[in-house]
Amino acid sequence: MKVIIAEKPSVAKNIAEAVKSNKKNNGFYEGSHYIVTWAFGHLLELLDAKEYDSKMSSWRLENYPFIPIEFEYKVKSNSQDRSQTDEGALRQIEIIKSLINREDVSGVISACDYDREGQIIGDIILDYLKVDKDVDRLLLNEWTPTEVENGLKNLISNVKMRPLRDAGISRQWADWIIGINLTSVATLKYQRGSSAPLNIGRVLLPTLKIIYDRDKEIENFVPEAFYKLIAVFKTKQGEEYEGIYTLENNEKFPEEAHVKLVSEAIQGTIGKIIDKQVEQKKEYPPNLFNLSNLQGHISSKYKGWTSDQVLKVAQSLYEKKYITYPRTSSIALEESLTGKAEKVLNILKKGLPYENEILFINSKRVFDNSKVESHSAIIPTYLIPKSLNDNEKTVYEAIKNRFIMQFMPVAQHEEATITTRVDVEISTGNFISKGRIQLVKGWKKVENIQSKDKNLPTLDISDEVTTINSKVDSKKTLPPKRHTEKTLLRIMETCGKKYKEDEIENNIEIMRAILNGFSIGTAATRAETIKKLKSVGYIETQGKNLITTNIGKKLVEKFPVKELFDLEYTGRLEKTLSEIGKGNIKKEQFMDEICDFTKNAITTIKEDKFHIINNIETDNNRDIEILGQCPICKGDILEGSKGYGCSNWKAGCKYVIWKKDKFLASLKVRPTKEVVKKLLKDGKVYGNQFVSKKGKRFEAYLSYEKNEENDYFSWIMKFP
Repeated sequence: MKVIIAEKPSVAKNIAEAVKSNKKNNGFYEGSHYIVTWAFGHLLELLDAKEYDSKMSSWRLENYPFIPIEFEYKVKSNSQDRSQTDEGALRQIEIIKSLINREDVSGVISACDYDREGQIIGDIILDYLKVDKDVDRLLLNEWTPTEVENGLKNLISNVKMRPLRDAGISRQWADWIIGINLTSVATLKYQRGSSAPLNIGRVLLPTLKIIYDRDKEIENFVPEAFYKLIAVFKTKQGEEYEGIYTLENNEKFPEEAHVKLVSEAIQGTIGKIIDKQVEQKKEYPPNLFNLSNLQGHISSKYKGWTSDQVLKVAQSLYEKKYITYPRTSSIALEESLTGKAEKVLNILKKGLPYENEILFINSKRVFDNSKVESHSAIIPTYLIPKSLNDNEKTVYEAIKNRFIMQFMPVAQHEEATITTRVDVEISTGNFISKGRIQLVKGWKKVENIQSKDKNLPTLDISDEVTTINSKVDSKKTLPPKRHTEKTLLRIMETCGKKYKEDEIENNIEIMRAILNGFSIGTAATRAETIKKLKSVGYIETQGKNLITTNIGKKLVEKFPVKELFDLEYTGRLEKTLSEIGKGNIKKEQFMDEICDFTKNAITTIKEDKFHIINNIETDNNRDIEILGQCPICKGDILEGSKGYGCSNWKAGCKYVIWKKDKFLASLKVRPTKEVVKKLLKDGKVYGNQFVSKKGKRFEAYLSYEKNEENDYFSWIMKFP
């Protein structure tokens, strides 16, 4: 008997059905050969800083950098109350432990997702439970019964997955070190008047910089006027067509005078056809989807979709066995999958109106090992969905259609270019006319993609035409477009390398960079990064456009650790993680670099001349007055709408003097800003306007001291 650990309950159910472990129990399925149990994604998490060292309970600049000697794990915290353990996670850990420790269990099979995050989900659980039985790894791209059965026949030892585990651990530890240290120090140094921390992250900041740079391009853009001359010609058969005046391959003129003179001169003149070019061109279908391309396609085509939503829906389809693994960077299939792909195609094409045009071929555009890293492109499985909600249907249909397109006829169109010469003294250019006719629709039938046909009259060289009209159009150059999730995902995927829509397949440099991990984040994390940029207030959306907020702009401009905004630096870190996963670089080498970087970054922040980036958390640029130093944690005391409190209250400091303090109100006084300043400076404040319960005025000294039994404060009165 062996215990199979899946990443999620839905996947465990699929595996249990495939291995006929049909007896459902609390937290697992059992059969004659396998017990199938599950995690809920991450059941364990790294300890908080304060759990390593009690001094880290309060945020103080002198406590940083903080890097644990050894990282430790605990059962994850309750999402609603971080001080409490997640009872569901604890219960499931205990179930997994009891199953593995059963006498009739000889070994364990880790069946978590085949990526670095899935690898550590399983490995961290096994390490935490100190499992000493044999552990094998089930590596699958989909959870259909056939694939599960084949996968169990081809298990590999989990020991061989050590490089992938090291890559996942390195990513997790690095993000903890950078996130905990720089977020804390940056918040203490630069932020005032907000309860939310100033989030600093390895992937977050370079992504923000991409959007910021585009915003600045638009802000600094100076439009330039240009002019175009368009003439209308009539053939002897009475057909009309337009031509654009072109001089030395340029159809845009910075000055109006020349084209205006030409326009006036050609009215009613005779033109002659001096050149005609007709060329047939092939249009290949767009590549199979990887995750970034799927997210970009859906979020740009359909209103209201985000990349995060696309990932969640794709993940649901994957767990329901309808598509292959979605978190992939590949746009092709492994060459060994030809038989499987043909089987899927034959099932999907049945009943389609163009079924007879769908023909399976073993094409390098589709099957190419050099374009695959770990996981092939996303395609449907052989299981046809019986019921999908609207969102699932949208994503599934896009994946299915993209797959079918690969095996449809290549679309073909004819492009015609006619050059018309009008002999007038002022004109030294020609008029260019372009036409386009779709000859073979081919794969465009799958989504009924409409062709942009533009017919030209039937003309031959030396034919004469008459100029019947002309006009000069005044135009201006346009600024670059704002980023959308689609364009942002592309830049993150290629780490800033630019390419056109149809270039990626043939651009070896870009393809190699993507597959070798030289990117910002991974296919699995980019959507979450964009979502977090919105949630922490660094960017916002306007329709489909992404723009930086005031806090986002200030962060890019003021935060002194510039490496974190550098696409090349971030891409190199991600590339290093990829190389660790392949066994080419040691984890220790990477972690040493991260620790050194973090220490240097904190020194840079501490020495930075900016003590406060005024109101970095809002669009209000008023100055914030620091009233004094917190007597507990040495943080800054600031005035809020309801009281005077410590800027470190989000880290747990309870020091606050309420403006409507009940004790002071009973004495008929209220705390003013000047009173708070005096109290913080001297530890006590004198007053002679206090009123007793009997209505008599008296004088006294007041101090504000921490209670012995809790973290709150009380007023202590002493008489002169």
